Amino acid sequence: MDLRSMIREIPDFPKPGISFKDITTLLKDGKALQYVTAALAEPFKEKDIDLVVAVEARGFAIGAPVACNLGAGFILVRKPGKLPGKTLSYEYELEYGTDTLEIHEDAIQPGQRVLIVDDVLATGGTVSAAANMVEQLGGKIEGLAFLIELVELKGRERLAKYDLVSLVKYYD
Repeated sequence: MDLRSMIREIPDFPKPGISFKDITTLLKDGKALQYVTAALAEPFKEKDIDLVVAVEARGFAIGAPVACNLGAGFILVRKPGKLPGKTLSYEYELEYGTDTLEIHEDAIQPGQRVLIVDDVLATGGTVSAAANMVEQLGGKIEGLAFLIELVELKGRERLAKYDLVSLVKYYD
């Protein structure tokens, strides 16, 4: 399936010089969504994944069906103040400033096997933050799965200690 042709590129969004990869055009195609979630789950089927963790918001659209495909639970990682229970927070560096993510403190039990799923791998900062929280809670990260990888931003290098899968690679 030609996934790349189903991803709309929006030039100069959200700011000049950025070519935004819009996956909503892929997500609305049921067969493509089914293909993507099965393809992201497949490399991890033999790893007995207990939980799939995904970062808001587009990561949820992919992560939940991957979890279903693996027969695993699904955990949300969100921006501050969005989760109702007691949370663990992690502040991380962005190119210009910082951001914070949160996960429920009771979301992961020590030793549970976790797959982290997101829509796009860019610099790896967001997923690195999510991985840090999973590990703080005692989870064992079995892998990372992305629909898109922006290769030139070298996120894969930042996440080199993990088994990483991406379906569509952009080199420019």
